[in-house]
Amino acid sequence: MDIAFVSNVVYPEVTGGAEKRIYEIARRLAADGHSVTQYGRHYWDGPSQIQRENVSYHAIAPESELYAGDRRSIAEAVDFGLRSVPALRQAFTDHDIVHASVFPYFPVLGAAVAKATVPADTAPLVTTWHEVWMEYWQEYLETLSPVGKLVERFTARVDQHPVAVSELTARRLTQIGQDREHTHVIPNGIDVDDIQTVEAAADGYDVLYAGRLIPEKNLDVAIRAFARVARTNPDISMGIIGDGPDRDTLERLAEQTGCRDRIDFLGFLPADEDVLGHMHAADVFCSPSEREGFGITYIEALAAGCTVIGADHPRSAASEVIGDAGLVVAPAVGAVTGALKTALSGTEMDTIPEQRAAQFDWDRIADRTLEMYQTVLQDSPARHRSEPNRSSAENAATR
Repeated sequence: MDIAFVSNVVYPEVTGGAEKRIYEIARRLAADGHSVTQYGRHYWDGPSQIQRENVSYHAIAPESELYAGDRRSIAEAVDFGLRSVPALRQAFTDHDIVHASVFPYFPVLGAAVAKATVPADTAPLVTTWHEVWMEYWQEYLETLSPVGKLVERFTARVDQHPVAVSELTARRLTQIGQDREHTHVIPNGIDVDDIQTVEAAADGYDVLYAGRLIPEKNLDVAIRAFARVARTNPDISMGIIGDGPDRDTLERLAEQTGCRDRIDFLGFLPADEDVLGHMHAADVFCSPSEREGFGITYIEALAAGCTVIGADHPRSAASEVIGDAGLVVAPAVGAVTGALKTALSGTEMDTIPEQRAAQFDWDRIADRTLEMYQTVLQDSPARHRSEPNRSSAENAATR
């Protein structure tokens, strides 16, 4: 099969979850003999077309700053969408599948425009939805939130074969125009073997958090709950990995609760091995976040053997990810306090955390993705080519 991925960002030059998903699936499909190309911005060193791990990378736009302050740059997203149209016209002819990452929406909109200008029997468009924001646009864009909501809804109505990373995201997708029966659910993944071979950090913590320090993560709830438990457990400690606009406020809260000497703010740790090392050393991973389209840190912590605490909230997929291998409770101080007491007491969960994590191994996710492609092709109009398939990168080089 000949597969093309479309994303403005490319891993490992940019290290977010969406680009990591493309990288892990793409290299596994390529290793199995499939032809795989990724179209994106020119973030890598060297020529505009390169090959790594049997995957062809084709730059269709120059490198660009992704953020304007604390928010993703709207100008960058629009620019990439416009630049992608000419290259993707040929891609829909050359490949069997064109698979676009939804956020920041314009890669999908650019792909949809490109597809609309080529014959009907070209490659189907597959999309990956990591989240559906809806009401969160108000918090993110404030006065411009109606624009964000409109773009999200319009993107959902594009002719596509959507993939949601969780049932939560699939359900929310129906609220902005997609048919649930038409949406495939394939979760994000981890490399279980790699995680389980990381050595535990020498200076571990009883309770660990890793993620952005932003309001919806409810880290203030976790700190207050930890403080309550610490009253009767004077030797326990908490490590907080990550940075964000709430850091100063959270450090003051740790001081106010009388636990500042037992809570370490470690900041952003750029090396995955350092984060995973702390997970291996911790007994409990606590992240009562109320907005998780999936929650990759939950799986990583499960793979490292932690008892994981997540939030039972309409905007969180924690229950889907954690299952009965951890504790999913209301994101309130009392509930999280009870969960911490249970987890720190050594109570065994119904499912061993490592066994739960194994269900999300990238090998399985790649296999499920390929099966989904086969289903999509079976449901798509028959395609007829006059010559053997080759990558758009090769075709572009000869034009």
